[in-house]
Order: sequence, then structure tokens, then C-alpha cells
Amino acid sequence: MLVAATNNKGKLREIMQLLPQGVELKTLGDIGFTQDIPEPYETFEDNAATKARTVHKFCEQNVFAEDSGICVPVLDGAPGVHSARYAGEPKDDGRNLVKLADTMWGKENRDAYYKAVICLIWNDKEYYFEGTCHGTLAEEPRGNGGFGYDPLFIPYGYTETFGELPDEIKNKLSHRGEAVRKMIAFIQEQGK
Repeated sequence: MLVAATNNKGKLREIMQLLPQGVELKTLGDIGFTQDIPEPYETFEDNAATKARTVHKFCEQNVFAEDSGICVPVLDGAPGVHSARYAGEPKDDGRNLVKLADTMWGKENRDAYYKAVICLIWNDKEYYFEGTCHGTLAEEPRGNGGFGYDPLFIPYGYTETFGELPDEIKNKLSHRGEAVRKMIAFIQEQGK
């Protein structure tokens, strides 16, 4: 059994689509965890570790937490670890998307990448798994799929945004998909 230390419905949906048969996933609601976990750190690793440690202390079970964001080199890596709150509090995907689109207006260099870091606490030891996906930003949001910045992000090799691509394709390409696949491979190796 594995506990996912997130209340983000979009992340949970994607993670559940990526898990193989036989992996039992529990949510924070399933284990009765209701507190909000701050993400005050300046790295994805530290934020993921804090979430995983907090939930592990609560339930004493195998837990993983993921922290991720979109990074734009021409903006010195912003929004980065502040992706969820880029437009301020409270967290709002729509406002974040508009702010990034407005900030990028007229910029020629539209390169961007998503980064995800998973902290897995497995048998009381911490393990980290990372995924990245490089691409560019569309001029304006397109598509209704995914969540967060997906309607702006066009992965290299495609003309559609993550918001336009089917989930199966997005999950094969995405930063989160890569990190989750690495974590699952590790867990399966532990069972041998």
C-alpha cells in the first residue's frame, strides 16, 4: 500500500492513470489527514520531502509526495517552485495561467520545461525520483485537458499543448509521468 501525499485532484488523477494493476493507492482523505502542508522551500526536493515526512509521521506507512512546476528560463526559472501560487493566494490555476501568458506576451524565447520531484518514504527510508519535460509556451492557452499550465505548454515534437493532447500521450511525455514510472520501477524492484 502507498499513500499519495497530495490533495491536488489533477495530480491524483494523473498518478492513478500511471499506476500499474496491483498497486493500492490511498489518498490523504482515506487516511484521515486533513491539515494543509506548507511548501515554503526554494527547491522541489525540499517541498516534496516536507510533505512526505509530514504525512509519514502521521500514518507511519509508505508515502510519496510530489512537487512540481513550470520553469521558464527567460524569466530566470519562474514560476518554478512558486508555480501553484504564481498569481498570489489563494492558489488558482486560472489566474496563474493568465499571469504567465501576460508575462510572456511579446517574448521571442518561449522555451519552458516542467520539472517534478517525488520523495518516496519506503520502509522508513527516503528516495527521490525526478522527471522533466521540455517544450515551448503557446501565445495563448489552448485546450481544456490537464490542469495548471497545461493549456500553455507545448512539448517538443508536438504542435498541441498538454491541454489539447489526450491523457495517454501527455502521461507518456510528462515530467510527472517520468518521475512516477521511475518510482514504480523502484518499488517493483524492492518486491523481488
